[in-house]
Amino acid sequence: MYDRYQTPLAERYASKEMQYIFSPDKKFKTWRKLWIALAEAEKELGLDITDEQIEELKAHAEDINYEVAKEREAIVRHDVMSHVYAYGVQCPKAKGIIHLGATSCYVGDNTDLIIMTEALKLVRKKLICVIAQLAKFADKYKDLPTLAFTHFQPAQPTSVGKRATLWINEFMLDLEDLDHLLSTMKLLGSKGTTGTQASFLELFNGDHEKIRKIDKMIANKMGFEDVYPVSGQTYSRKVDTRVLNVLAGIAASAHKFSNDIRLLQHLKEVEEPFEKGQIGSSAMAYKRNPMRSERIASLADYVICDALNPAIVSSTQWFERTLDDSANKRLSVPEGFLAVDGILDLCINVTDGLKVYDKVITKRLMSELPFMATENIMMDAVKAGGDRQELHEKIRELSMIAGKNVKEEGLDNNLLELIANEPMFNVTLEELQKNLDPAKYIGRSKEQVSEYLEEVVNPILKDNADCLQMTAEINV
Repeated sequence: MYDRYQTPLAERYASKEMQYIFSPDKKFKTWRKLWIALAEAEKELGLDITDEQIEELKAHAEDINYEVAKEREAIVRHDVMSHVYAYGVQCPKAKGIIHLGATSCYVGDNTDLIIMTEALKLVRKKLICVIAQLAKFADKYKDLPTLAFTHFQPAQPTSVGKRATLWINEFMLDLEDLDHLLSTMKLLGSKGTTGTQASFLELFNGDHEKIRKIDKMIANKMGFEDVYPVSGQTYSRKVDTRVLNVLAGIAASAHKFSNDIRLLQHLKEVEEPFEKGQIGSSAMAYKRNPMRSERIASLADYVICDALNPAIVSSTQWFERTLDDSANKRLSVPEGFLAVDGILDLCINVTDGLKVYDKVITKRLMSELPFMATENIMMDAVKAGGDRQELHEKIRELSMIAGKNVKEEGLDNNLLELIANEPMFNVTLEELQKNLDPAKYIGRSKEQVSEYLEEVVNPILKDNADCLQMTAEINV
């Protein structure tokens, strides 16, 4: 196993569940289910297919004779016909009706759509789990004041929980996109070599009504409501573009979340989980690197770039079908899903164990709060009869002095003392300090968190309670 390349997505990042969805075994078993659905539909519409033949197909739907298929493919160089042959070896009575009227894309493309849909549902479960854990975090810290940043410069305070709602909102937008995508996923059906269903028209002696029915029947048997109404030989590769764009959106949201965690960990305010035996650096034993958040960002970069693959493929298809999509699809679609699966597992792990250092948070906020309190101080002075413009200019001058003391002299912020010493403000240092309560400066942060969770997030979580017990296994 050490003498050839193995994708890190399988070895290090993606879950076993997602890996199985894109496994050869899943693919070929789905092929057989599609052949059974085709035979059943054809029989129900009047073709000479017996119950005995269908039962024989069902009896061997799961026990695929891979060696026979492999040997056959070495001869015919065609994967679909190799598996048709192998299935026929196991089902001699049904051999003649396997794949009847179909082209390779009947199993290939329908399977791709089935697998992507199943993978999207797994992504959805994990996405909801991330949202749920962030919702708990936001609720717990909804009234813990913290310094907010614009341009990564100190700005008006917010709360730790309110900041978390910004992360949740990004993921909620992704959930909206994902749900819309899932609601529009359809099967290709049985369209034939150029999408005209000519072979089925021949099979059913020109009966257009039966041919109109067969697509919907196959879709229903495979758990879908409908098929794409028109196609060439393949389903439109625009579908792959839509799928990868949703995955890229999730990756972008996770990236933003991981960026914030990394910055907060630098500030020693919030920290991702760090295990007892974990090593942060081979040289610097004291380090606690945010490796999970960094990995989220790294995988997210990959997914965002990967979304370009199906966009290029869909834009360069020729007429009813060309095969320059195949090799790219085999890489870009599964690996996009495996990477997002790994990202969401990491997000589940990180959000489940975020450590908040409230004393550090409060200390940093208090060091900047005098600057943010100046608007209130100025308004109080105006109400007491002061001139707003004169007060504003004086506060600007004093703020520059206090800022210089902090940055150039390394001293504490003494803005309140400077203001208290100015007669025009008519206020004592004790009065200023008494009013310097961080909770007074976070606006509606607490209320916004409660309202957002109650009105927007919790109804979604309630409707998807079955997703909330998921756990994530991090391999490395």
